[in-house]
Amino acid sequence: MSYLFIGIDHVQLAAPSGCEEEARAFFGELLGMAEIRKPEALRKRGGVWFQCGAQQLHIGVQSDFIPSKKAHPGFVVQQLESLKERLRENGVVITEDSQRDVEGVSRFFCEDPFGNRIEFMEVGRDG
Repeated sequence: MSYLFIGIDHVQLAAPSGCEEEARAFFGELLGMAEIRKPEALRKRGGVWFQCGAQQLHIGVQSDFIPSKKAHPGFVVQQLESLKERLRENGVVITEDSQRDVEGVSRFFCEDPFGNRIEFMEVGRDG
């Protein structure tokens, strides 16, 4: 094989037109992700980008937007319970991982402001 996968640069979630301020409030202010300035050539498309560890999260505008209820990003965090508490305090509905399907991983799900499914997990913890 003459090529090699190195990793994932970014994940993109779709959102409706005019989503930028709501995305900044949720991903930037509430979750604490730093915003990345989009390249000039891409700014006219709308949306907003964030840094998430070594990867990026791109919120892209989709004209015929429908929230993703199955496909989703899984964010690895430390202090998962603290994040869960912060989200709940800010009115975000949390769905617990009641089945504990993945050994050694504690996780929960929620939706972003646009209805996209998001998973948060802490590796090395089990419940």
